[in-house]
Order: sequence, then C-alpha cells, then structure tokens
Amino acid sequence: MLKTRNADHAEESAEVEVLFAEAAKLDAISRKIRTSSARLGGAGQLAKDVVRPAFGETHSLQIMNENIDKLLDAIDKMLVPSEDKEREERIIRAGPHPDGIKDYLASLQRIGRALSQMSSTNLRINQQAIGDFNELLSEGSSQLQALYRSILTENLQPVEPLHYLVKKIPFPVLPQEKADKLGQIDTFLSSSTARNVSHSSRESPSIRIYAELRGGYLSATLHNLSTATISTSKRKATGEIYRQGTSGIGTYAQAIESSFSAEFNNISAVFGRENWGPAFDATCRKALAEFAKTLREVNMHIKANLTTDCFLAYEIVEIVTNVGYRLDQQSGQLKLPFADALKPIRETARSSLAELLEDVRRRVSSMQSLPLDGSTVPITTEVMTRMQTMTIYPQSLASVMVSLGDGNWQSVASIHSTSTTSLPSLKSFDVGADSSQLLAHYILDTIETLLTSLDSKARMLLKSKSVIGVFMANNVALIDRMIRSSDLSTVLATGGASAKIELWRKKGTSAYLESWREPCSALMDVQYTNRGARPPSGSHGVIDSAAVIKQLGSKDKDSIKEKFKNFNTSFEELSSKHRTLHMEREVRSQLAREVQAMIEPLYARFWDRYHEIDKGKGKYVKYDKGSLSAQLAGLA
Repeated sequence: MLKTRNADHAEESAEVEVLFAEAAKLDAISRKIRTSSARLGGAGQLAKDVVRPAFGETHSLQIMNENIDKLLDAIDKMLVPSEDKEREERIIRAGPHPDGIKDYLASLQRIGRALSQMSSTNLRINQQAIGDFNELLSEGSSQLQALYRSILTENLQPVEPLHYLVKKIPFPVLPQEKADKLGQIDTFLSSSTARNVSHSSRESPSIRIYAELRGGYLSATLHNLSTATISTSKRKATGEIYRQGTSGIGTYAQAIESSFSAEFNNISAVFGRENWGPAFDATCRKALAEFAKTLREVNMHIKANLTTDCFLAYEIVEIVTNVGYRLDQQSGQLKLPFADALKPIRETARSSLAELLEDVRRRVSSMQSLPLDGSTVPITTEVMTRMQTMTIYPQSLASVMVSLGDGNWQSVASIHSTSTTSLPSLKSFDVGADSSQLLAHYILDTIETLLTSLDSKARMLLKSKSVIGVFMANNVALIDRMIRSSDLSTVLATGGASAKIELWRKKGTSAYLESWREPCSALMDVQYTNRGARPPSGSHGVIDSAAVIKQLGSKDKDSIKEKFKNFNTSFEELSSKHRTLHMEREVRSQLAREVQAMIEPLYARFWDRYHEIDKGKGKYVKYDKGSLSAQLAGLA
C-alpha cells in the first residue's frame, strides 16, 4: 500500500514540473510580444510624422483642382450667352407674332436662364452681358404686354344683357384659342423673371391689363341696367306701396351674376389657379363700384319715401345677398364688396321697422276727425297692406330682424343702439321657426300699435260709446279679414294673433253694448215677496199677467207703463241709430246677435209679467215677444 501511494505522488510531481515548464515558455513569449509592440509603435509614429505633410499637400491640390473646374465652368457660362446673344436679339427685335408666340416665349425663357446663370457667377466681366440681356428681356416683356392687350381688345365690344337674360343663354366668353394664347403670355408675365424686370412683385402685368380692359367691358355692358334701375325704382304714383319686381334691380343683379360668372370662366382659362382670385377681384372692381353707387342713389329715394318704398329695400337685400352668395360659392371672391355695396340699403331696411311703427302713431295722432258713422279709416287698410306685403320678403326680413333682436324695433333709438356693421351670416337667412316668430311678433306689434292709437283717438273725438264700439269693431273686422285672406294667416298661425284680435273685438262689442243698457234698465222691476203669494214663473208654470197687474197698486202700474214707454222709445232710437251706422257685414251680424242675446230674454220676462197693463190696446206694450224678436233679427 505504501508503494502504491509513492507511485501516485511521483506521478503528480511529474505533472507539476511539466506545468511549470509551460508557464516559463509563455512568459518568454509575452516578453517578446511586448518588445515587438513597442518597436511597432515607434515605427508607426515615425510613419505618421512622414505622411502628414504629404496628405496636406494632396488636399490643397484637390481644392485647387475644384476651383479650376469652377473657373472653367464660369468661363463656359460667360462664353455661351455671348455666342447666343445675337440669335436671341434677332428673335426679340422681330417681336412676337400672334400666330406663333412659342418661339418668342422660348427665347425669353432662354434669356432668363442665361441671366440667372451670369448673375450667379458674380463676375465683373459679365456685367455688360447682363445689362444687354436685361434690356432684351425688358423689351420682350413690353412687346408681350402689347400683344396681350391687342388680343384682349378684339373682344371688348359691350353686349346687350337683356338679349342673353331673356333668351336664358350664357353670356359670351373668350374663344378657346385666344384664351390659350393669353394663358401662355400670362405664364411668362407672371413669372419672377418678368416681375424682376418690371420691378413689380405685387401685381402681375397681365392681371393689371386684363382687369383694365375686361373691367371696362363689364362696366360698359352693365351701365344701361344701372340707369334703368334708378329710373324704375322711382317710377310710381305718389303714396303707392312698392310692388315686387317693379324696380329693375332684379334684372341688374341677374346680369351682374351672369356676366361675372362668364368672366370668372374666362379668368379660369387664362390665369393660373393662384391668380384666379386677384384677377377676378380686380376685373369686377369697376362694375361693382358703379353697382354700389347705384344702390346708394336708390337708397336715397327709399329713405325719402320710407313708408311706401321700404319694401324695395327688403327686395334689394334679398336679391343682392343671394347673388353675392352664389358668386362667392363659385369664385371664393366678392363677398366683402357685395356686402359693402349693400350696407346702406340694409341699414335703411333695419331702420324702416321702427319708422313704420312711428308712422302709424304719428298719422293717427294727427287725425282731426273720425267717421261719425263708425266706418273704418284708410290707415287701417294701408297698414294691413304693408303687413301683407312684408310676407313676400321672408328672407331679408329674417336677416334684419335677427340682427335687431325681438322687440328692438319699437323705437328708432333702439334701432340705432343695435346697429351693426357685421355681415349677415347664412344662418340669419334661414327662414325657420325663429325668424317666422320674429315676423309674427312684429306684425302683432304693428296691429297692437294701430288699434291702441285708434282707440285712444276715438275716445277723444267720438262722444258716443256706440259709435266708438262700432268704429273699433269695424277696424278689427277689417284687420281680421285681411289676415285671413292673405299669407298673414300662415305667419300668424302660432303667434297668438287670434287671441289678441278677439280681445279687441270684445272691447269694441262691449263699448257698443253700453248704449243698450238703457232699454235693459227699463225692463228691470221690483218684486215684493211679503205681499202674498208670488205668481208662478219660469218653465214650470205660466204667468198670469192679469193676476200680476191686479196685485199692483196704482203707482206700481204707472211705473210699469212708464217702463214700457221708456223701453219703446229707447229701443226704437237705438234700432234706428244701429241701422244708420256703417258696419262691416260680419260686425253688423255679430253686434245684432249680441243685442238680441241681451234684450230678448229681459223683454220676454217683462212682457210675460206685465203685458196686460194696457189690456192689449198697444198703447204701452207696443211689441209682443214675436214682434220684438223680429225687430231684433232685423238689426243683422
């Protein structure tokens, strides 16, 4: 066992010695590697020190080579324009030909590119060539502008708008061939090259020329309609309410819309999309200025005849707003110019609402007398005719009333306090429930103002309550009839109009029936319940008139006789007066029913009790129940 252990130990010692030998070899190799690395680092530094100057020289040579190439390019660019100058000059000096301007435009484009190249080199030697090319470019641009003007001038003869409106055909536009040529010229004139030559970066020369010529064409085409609008707006009888369509403003606006629409089609064919708006706005400016001037003159006439011609203002607001909206939808332009032109008319339309109410108060207040027969006064018909006419213009009145606010039309001061310069929105032209309610409120306020003023004036001038009652009832009936026979019935369907009309009808009826209280009072008697049994009366028993008379004393009998006499006198006077008063058909029928309902029951009761007072001689009891009923029925 000891031998085995010694053998193992000897084997392990041998392995250790081998490992130590290997470690010694690795150490020797590591020392050699470190020595080699140190030598290599020294050699690399030496190489770096040697190469660095050579690299710097090579980089400098590369930069010099690039500069030489650029110089050669600049020389080439300098030489090329000089070579082409004579050719371009011949083309430019010859001028553009209408039948073939492509070569001319191509020459100008080449000159523009050459100028750009020479300007980028900034070489002093190129300054003379740059000046020569600028002169050529300026001359070419001027010749193109002259050609542009010449082409446009060929189609500037004003047309007769009515010819196209009546036949419902579109206004004429530029021929496609000319539009193409104009578009080619505009492409160059609108370029930065042409603008730099003309020293105008704000407006293209082509837009300026187009607006000048075509704007004059539009203005000349529409001029006669402007004159006709002013003339027809003033041509009517004094005091007559303006009738829709009488003025030429509708035709004028229609011609503006059609001619402007055709001109926008021209502009779309000639100019690039980015120039459509500026070109259209500039072209229409002159015609719109004349249109605004026309509206200002018409507005002066409307203000001088506001109570009759305010409806012309409503019509203009509606027509012009719709035309402006449609053109804006097509072109995206002219919304503000149309709004500015319409502003005076719109303000007049706003102020007219309060002025109409004030006119009612003023005219009724100035009345020196009223019809003694209770007939209606002309102002009632006039005011209701105004209200009927208002229903023709729902859009414009909706816009005006929405901008004012409900009830702010009661006085001129409130109109001015709510004055606004803001443009009407599309929502304000929505003829919906809210705007209809505002119109209904205004109409009811007008009716209320009229009836209140008439009632106050009637109580001041008419002494008889029956005449006052008939007068008010007649005017209420006329108002109600004019509402029912027109579109007012639709506008006032949900505005509480029926209740207000009925209230005024009851006031008139009540005033009239005041006079009939006198014969009613004559039919009132006194009965004593402590003087024996009361005679049967009513539907359950027949009154014995003779028995009733027998129970009366002499004074009571005389009193009954006097009551019959007073009733007869009063009834006949009132019946006679009733027939002499002027009553509208429905008023006479309605008041007759009210009188009959008031008199007949009282007389029937009184007659049943006391008709035997004159034993059928008719001295005191002039009417039996049947004859009185016939008399009352005859009042209708």
